[in-house]
Amino acid sequence: MNGFKAQRRVQIDELETPKYDDDVQDEEQEEENGMRLRPSDSNVTEDQEPFMGVKVRRKASLRREFKGDYLDIPSRPFLMKILQKQGDKQVLFADKVLKFTSSGKMKRRILMITDFAIYIVDPDTDVLKRRIALAAVDKMCLSELSDNFFAIIIPTEYDLLMASTRKTEIVTVLVEATKSASEYELEVVFSDRFEYNASADLVKEVQFEEVKGGVRTRIVRK
Repeated sequence: MNGFKAQRRVQIDELETPKYDDDVQDEEQEEENGMRLRPSDSNVTEDQEPFMGVKVRRKASLRREFKGDYLDIPSRPFLMKILQKQGDKQVLFADKVLKFTSSGKMKRRILMITDFAIYIVDPDTDVLKRRIALAAVDKMCLSELSDNFFAIIIPTEYDLLMASTRKTEIVTVLVEATKSASEYELEVVFSDRFEYNASADLVKEVQFEEVKGGVRTRIVRK
């Protein structure tokens, strides 16, 4: 948890409430019975490909110092406007991640964590897709292996499945932020498989398998 103290925080001012939409509701449901995930040109850029398939964690990642804001939020007016309208005061983490839709598609998204909420923003349209209060988060699920997947479980809504090379920092920030905001420690569950609600009526399971050279990940419909 020491890396959390070294983060850069951004101060935000002003109040107002923006409208935002929900990208999951617009996606088609697709049947999948053990699909191996691979990046597609339409949703994933070259710098995101290491998130998927078999990956070997570099030793340097275990010693990486936490920075917090990897996007330089003050230099991005549309992100500042979103935060200002919601009244959040501190940005604890900001970076691009991969988010998985209910149909299994991968979408590039901006993940921001403040002292009160989680934000999911479309970097191509500058649209706020979702805001989740930290108090609504029940737990986080991830494997014990060297993959980049993690799920944020929100009992009152549908859950979030994402992938990031900064998974360790994201988990650390969310645990500390939740503890500060609501005085309870967020549960972090480690398992080689876990379930999550991809939508209100769709449950999926993420399965991890250690193979030669790294980890293979599968997402299956329950």
